[in-house]
Amino acid sequence: MNQIKKLSHDHYPEIFKLSQFAFQYTLNEVELEEKEKEAERHEIWGWLEEEQLCAKVHMIPLQVNINGNKVKMGGIASVASWPEYRRGGMIKKLLLTVLQSMKENGYIISYLHPFSVPFYRRYGYELTFPYKRYQIPIETLKKKWSPNGYARRSKNYQELDKIYSTYINRYNGGLIRDEKWWQQRVIKKDTIITICYNDQNEPEGYLLYHVKDRILYVEDMAYVNSNGLKLILQLLSNHDSMVTSVEMKVPADDSLPLLVDEPRYEQKLVPYFMSRIVDVSAFLRQYRFRMTDRFHPIAIEVEDEFLPENTGTYYLTKENSDIVVSRDKPTGNVNIFIVPFSN
Repeated sequence: MNQIKKLSHDHYPEIFKLSQFAFQYTLNEVELEEKEKEAERHEIWGWLEEEQLCAKVHMIPLQVNINGNKVKMGGIASVASWPEYRRGGMIKKLLLTVLQSMKENGYIISYLHPFSVPFYRRYGYELTFPYKRYQIPIETLKKKWSPNGYARRSKNYQELDKIYSTYINRYNGGLIRDEKWWQQRVIKKDTIITICYNDQNEPEGYLLYHVKDRILYVEDMAYVNSNGLKLILQLLSNHDSMVTSVEMKVPADDSLPLLVDEPRYEQKLVPYFMSRIVDVSAFLRQYRFRMTDRFHPIAIEVEDEFLPENTGTYYLTKENSDIVVSRDKPTGNVNIFIVPFSN
């Protein structure tokens, strides 16, 4: 008997056996226990034949920041199948089941990190979050940054999250982290956690990093203002006796090259995550539009081959100070936009 079903803790041995095979890693007992704890927050769907796991998809229930709103996001992860079952449409059917389940449970957007962009474009996902990767000679950062304050190693998750939450409000799509996410997905065993404070002992930035082979790898950093950034840069430059370079990933609009004297270090723009809207109607209703006095009605024509229930025309009109979303065409002229979801 073939069936798609939501998997339970009883399926963990099969789930992690498949993950280790598909992604080519091996877990010791401690690592397996950590993975199982992390998976407790996952919703895992599997394709079974005669109760044997053939393929699986993990959905991670999360929230992201969209224009200042917290919205439910389903993260797709650990998509895998055994080789003998591949190219039979199992993953397609599993993804459809997961996305439909997301929609029924109020998720309006989904993210994933693709092994193949063309593969996931079939299902309506598109590249949305590029980042810049820097390789900076430490000499480039040796500058009198003159910040006000100091840096101290700390594991205060509340302060880390306060800084991070302020930082991501500048960007659409930033993940909202809870303490488990910090512990399980952000901070690794060898991570050095440093929080930067101003002269009034208020946290203004943090740096998570490790050092290996005379290279300082920035795992994560955030700041609330220019002084917080200067404190981080000063901290990085203080490593000049033990490292030759700093490697970091930053948002695509990062302006560090404007702050250093010699900006000709290696900079690379890297495509990163993909995303898709799960429920177009709910997304438009929750989205905070910029209001203007010259607003004209808009028609958004959506073609979604994978989730055809999203296909149709959505009309945006202004009533008093609100944007109203409707499937009914208003009177008068309407600006039309066509949005294809799949190739």
